Amino acid sequence: MPVISVIICTRNPRKNYLRRVLEALKTQTLSKENWELLLVDNASAPPLAAIWDLTWHPQARHVREETLGLTPARLRGIAESKGDLLVFVDDDNVLRSDYLETACKIAADYAWLGAWSGSSIAEFEAKPPPELKPWLVGLVVEKLTASLWGKHTMTTDACPMGAGLVLRRQQAWHYRNLAMNDPRRKTLDRCGKQLNGGGDTDMALCGFELGLGTGRFPELELTHLIPAARLTVDYFAGIYEGFGHAGVMLNAIHGKPDPFPGKIQAGILRLFLLHLFLIVSGKGRVERRIRLAMEKGRMRAQTELKRVGYWQNKPSHS
Repeated sequence: MPVISVIICTRNPRKNYLRRVLEALKTQTLSKENWELLLVDNASAPPLAAIWDLTWHPQARHVREETLGLTPARLRGIAESKGDLLVFVDDDNVLRSDYLETACKIAADYAWLGAWSGSSIAEFEAKPPPELKPWLVGLVVEKLTASLWGKHTMTTDACPMGAGLVLRRQQAWHYRNLAMNDPRRKTLDRCGKQLNGGGDTDMALCGFELGLGTGRFPELELTHLIPAARLTVDYFAGIYEGFGHAGVMLNAIHGKPDPFPGKIQAGILRLFLLHLFLIVSGKGRVERRIRLAMEKGRMRAQTELKRVGYWQNKPSHS
């Protein structure tokens, strides 16, 4: 039984990026006897098993998930895993050589934590445009200087990011059971061209129901490879629309529902009034685009919640 299951969920990955991800795993200080590697192929064409050789690892295997979306791929990875700890590694995450060993140490030192991650250091393929610099936080990259941990009912600074996320097996299976039976959770995370997010936060927060906390540790470190294609206003509008969607969904899932819009429910009217306000406030083109995208995401989430009956019998607020 391996101590750790490393799960890489990917769809049509960049070869040079995935190669660096796998090379970093080859040099981990934790013995390969103590961890397994699952490369979850989310309907890639051609299938990754025909391209990527994993025989360098005695406990590595390809897993194919045909249902499109990061959430189905993660759920499949959980179901296939055997480890006491599950480490979710994106196909653009280059782990520091001691990442897995450090994850084990944190598991032993902080028995009451169910989910944790660490620093994510950006490596840009191209220099970010000046107009996007205020919004780079949306790429979820940060070098930590101190450890953060806690037990709370909602997200805090101690809530881990998805890149390199470590989950105890008990919490991972609890999340899987919840997600399999909750249509709201299935709308979180990316699917095709839809840049939704929030599934990693959902995985971390559901541990509170088990009495487990969350944490972030600077000694856990990875490099996040960021291609030039992501450094555009269109891409940032997409990820911030995803943030708006995730905020409403996560609040609804974890017991802090946003009030359903009252008097101003018409989507076009809401967006028009917001656009007008941003212009009058002197906001620049990029900020207007991103804030409108976030509102679109919130509206889309509210519509989805209404569709599944979440707002039924709930009071409306102006």
